[in-house]
Amino acid sequence: MTRPGNTPEPGPVIETRGLTKRYGGGRPAVDGLDLAVPAGSVFGFLGPNGSGKTTTIRMLMGLIEPTSGTAQVLGRAMPGAARTVLPQVGALIEGPAPYGFLSGRDNLLRYDSADPTADPRTRRARVGQALDRVGLAPAAGKKARAYSLGMKQRLGLAAALLRPRRLLVLDEPTNGLDPQGMREIRTLVRELAADGTTVFLSSHLLDEIEQVCTHAAVMAGGRLVTQGPVAELAADARGRLAVTTPDPDEAARVLKVRDLTGITVDGERVSADAPPGDVELADLNAALVRAGVRVRSFGVERASLEDAFVALTGEGFDVAG
Repeated sequence: MTRPGNTPEPGPVIETRGLTKRYGGGRPAVDGLDLAVPAGSVFGFLGPNGSGKTTTIRMLMGLIEPTSGTAQVLGRAMPGAARTVLPQVGALIEGPAPYGFLSGRDNLLRYDSADPTADPRTRRARVGQALDRVGLAPAAGKKARAYSLGMKQRLGLAAALLRPRRLLVLDEPTNGLDPQGMREIRTLVRELAADGTTVFLSSHLLDEIEQVCTHAAVMAGGRLVTQGPVAELAADARGRLAVTTPDPDEAARVLKVRDLTGITVDGERVSADAPPGDVELADLNAALVRAGVRVRSFGVERASLEDAFVALTGEGFDVAG
């Protein structure tokens, strides 16, 4: 994979070793994090509320210093190399905070003029292109105070796209967007990755991560649980056996007798943890039929990233992120 300019990326775009942040005398907010984000990837950063995601991003961007350990971004140590690294990084962290008395366009013009490396000769053209890319061109002249949360989110993303970036760090980029807006942002993220930009994406929406990300890391309690290609993370989780029947209670009883676990009943749908590999699905189906269960459908559904998350952390996903 190459970065903008077609120069090969020498190694991981983000790499941490033993990265730790402790506030006061309490438990570390981030504890011994070893993270590697491949160049050209769309990397999903997952974890429930309090798992250490935002603290990690702050350390990566040089906003706070780690208690111990190291963080490298674009091959340079942070926060020491922030002045060199950050002009090559676009970031949308903890939601945008535009000047409400300025229009969307004027917010971006002011933002770009504060960047000493930005070319003022191309400023207006680049601002127009960024607004158009996130679908805000029709509202460019409207005061930002009148923007909805989703429009402010788009404006923050436009600010991150004013110039080509080697790395884009997005914290909940689809927050406040309607379904159409979410699809547009997912498409934009894919386009950026295709152009060689590495995207580091924090989100509480597991299906969003599964749809757009090539790689992911799962955090829980400040520690890294796992990381790797999304397809492999989901494949490592056991799927769910699903049975559709007008006799759900009897079906659940039969599955329990056959030592299946995680049995749930929802109307005419009965599901359970997929049986181990030495159990024949045909035998389970036959046992249901012998017990008089009228089976309308039967099979093992592919494990999702949510299944993998629950298996790895032992908890559901907190949508507060």
